[in-house]
Amino acid sequence: MNFFSIKEIEALTGIKAHTLRIWEQRYAMVAPRRTDTNIRFYDENDLKKLLNVSLLNRNGFKISEIAEMSSSKLLEEVVKVSEEKTDYENQLQSLTLTMLELNEVAFEKILSTAILQMGLEKTMIQLVFPFFRAIGIMWQTGSINPAHEHFITNIIRQKLIVAIDGQPHETDVWSKKFILYLPEGELHEIGLLFANYAIRARGGKVIYIGSNVPFGDLEVISSSYSPDYLFTVITSPLLNGESASDYLDKLSKVFADKIILISGAYILADETLVIPANVRLMRDFKEMLSMVSEVA
Repeated sequence: MNFFSIKEIEALTGIKAHTLRIWEQRYAMVAPRRTDTNIRFYDENDLKKLLNVSLLNRNGFKISEIAEMSSSKLLEEVVKVSEEKTDYENQLQSLTLTMLELNEVAFEKILSTAILQMGLEKTMIQLVFPFFRAIGIMWQTGSINPAHEHFITNIIRQKLIVAIDGQPHETDVWSKKFILYLPEGELHEIGLLFANYAIRARGGKVIYIGSNVPFGDLEVISSSYSPDYLFTVITSPLLNGESASDYLDKLSKVFADKIILISGAYILADETLVIPANVRLMRDFKEMLSMVSEVA
């Protein structure tokens, strides 16, 4: 059983901490336990219930009405709302709930419905990446098991791969050429796969070599392919024992005739970093799409 602080509950459900305290006192909505130092903490069942309560409350149900519902009635109303309403907040909370339950069918259905309604790019920008940010606090504090991360990542990864595979392969002879990769030690490739899809959708030519790529292998492939752009993401301060700053400096010098498109939490957070002339930072995925549209 995983446990959550009141701040984590607030971040995940959208229920303000002071509101939650009132609901606990007035309606006995949940009964959190306390640490030896009298700090509230909630378990996974509390979180699931509060996600459902938040969804119904946001969709017009009075909290007094929700408080009187049995567990089965609560779930029944949640299912009705989820089927009738497909707005962003509902989808975001539904993804969180199905992740916690490891409900692959429901998680996949939410994603598929969003993609059909909004298209893949909008789904990634407006739903998937905000979802990752919303549950980031759970990963940082160890409130969810790494299995949850693998569960959702593999489903999203498959969606992206299928979408990429379905794109037309014809490109113009003048199309720009990209190599997409993650440095050695970098393993999370959802953002890179999304970039692969976005660049191809805009007519760019892509060689995708994936995660954990040694620098020497990058040199060999670049020599054979002669790309116009290298696209990568750096989220760690150290890459195979080398600082991210030194790695970026080496990258810019070895590939001095290329434009390097780069993003990642660590690179963007380092305000002291000197950005070489042939390097362009992408601060979020909207900026990435704008930049790719200009150069592809």
